[in-house]
Amino acid sequence: MNYLSAFERTVRCYGDETAVVTDDGREFTYDEFDRRSTRLANALSDRLGGGRCAVLALNGPAAVESMIAGHKRGSATVQLSFRGMAEELVRMAENADAEGLVFDDANADTALEMLDRGEFGTAIHVGDRELDADGVESYEDVLDGAADTLHADLPAGEECTVFYTSGTTSRPKAVPFDGEDMWYGAVQVVMEHGVDETDTAIVTTPWYHMVTSDAWLYPHFLAGATVVLHESFDPAEALELVEEHDATGLLAVPTQLDALNDVQAEVGYDTGSLEYVRTGGAIVTEELVERTRSLLSEGLYNTYGMTEAGPDLTFAHPSAQDEHPGTIGKEAFTWELRVVEPAPVDEHPDPEATVDPGERGEIIARGPGKSDGYIDNEAAQRKSYFGEWLRTRDVARVDEDGYLYVVDRVDNMFTCGGENVYPAEVEHALGGHEAVEEALVFGLEDDHWGRKVTAVVVADGSVDGEDLDEFCREHGSLANYKRPRTYAVRTEPLPRTDTGTVERGRVIDDHFG
Repeated sequence: MNYLSAFERTVRCYGDETAVVTDDGREFTYDEFDRRSTRLANALSDRLGGGRCAVLALNGPAAVESMIAGHKRGSATVQLSFRGMAEELVRMAENADAEGLVFDDANADTALEMLDRGEFGTAIHVGDRELDADGVESYEDVLDGAADTLHADLPAGEECTVFYTSGTTSRPKAVPFDGEDMWYGAVQVVMEHGVDETDTAIVTTPWYHMVTSDAWLYPHFLAGATVVLHESFDPAEALELVEEHDATGLLAVPTQLDALNDVQAEVGYDTGSLEYVRTGGAIVTEELVERTRSLLSEGLYNTYGMTEAGPDLTFAHPSAQDEHPGTIGKEAFTWELRVVEPAPVDEHPDPEATVDPGERGEIIARGPGKSDGYIDNEAAQRKSYFGEWLRTRDVARVDEDGYLYVVDRVDNMFTCGGENVYPAEVEHALGGHEAVEEALVFGLEDDHWGRKVTAVVVADGSVDGEDLDEFCREHGSLANYKRPRTYAVRTEPLPRTDTGTVERGRVIDDHFG
């Protein structure tokens, strides 16, 4: 089964029902959604042939239409982060061989800079802004000029989308998926939450993330449900949408849940319609579970996954939190997971070396919906994919009943507000300051962010934390969420082992222990 066939079934069954609602009140039926995505697929095929197309947009109709158009073309929609900087986004698009760019009003300035820096054969603008740019077409004009019936030669392949993740080198890695992969991910989420055509789900997380696409948008479209697209997260506005639309489903990372709970405690929106709240992407504390159940909904599902694997490897039914607080649950329907003795990054763990209950080990996974590897990054692929197995580099504990708890990372990556932060990238940016000799970046536990970006910087004494913060704000390739919030500035070199490795634990203890 592939996702396009499943979507076509949805259109046949629920064509007159509402598929998409925007936060400014526009509505699209499944018939309209199908027709617009077909027109987009035809238009891109005419312009790009089989070339991939990058999309830089907030949560809106063009984003979800481009997702389905990728399936209809059989050529991937390259889903770019609207939190990225132009230089970084161009590298990402080039890495995925994207030949076209679709962008909206909110990202127009960044997109125009990308067009100046990169090579895109087609550029399509969604929105009403007047742009001073040659060769950029209007999205609605492009759709109006395309056929309603899918070209006979489409889909031309099986590929549908490219997501991005990052490795320990901080270089973005492009991960392609086909329609069968996306179907496996979507159908298991339908099973987890019991999603059906009567549901209405609020979309608050960025559409370009795997979890938003394959664990939220795709499952609800698969079931014929309605999705309400919240362009950019605001907790009060999100709760207003829940109340206005009697929403049954809500996806929010822990940082968002914190914000939603704060607003709900103060205002008290009617959230009685919420049947399932999905979270993940960072460690979910017992306190967050209890507060969310009290203020928003008792139906809180804690989930765990990674981009390379599809939407989720595990999920915990709300009832699991009663006796197993903080658990990410057990393996999802199409997956086999093992917790094994950790191995160095340049070695593969032994799938047979499983740890005993109560002990910690690295999660490895295998299943039919995982990706096959990265685009043009064989070195990273060899480290993450081995045989049928996929390394997660997440350290977990397994209890006596088989429930899993994520406790750490094998390497140094950490999550801040639902976004992955890779220290080497931030360290490299800080190293660009003329007064900085070296830097060490890590995440400190924080009640709001999960972990906040923190830096120990070796400098010549002429700068302080405020100077470095201003430098990072102005840095051309460092997204705002990666910017350190806390600094310790020193003049002594960082302590290192005999092999030259920074003694991270010692440095952190010296300054923040």
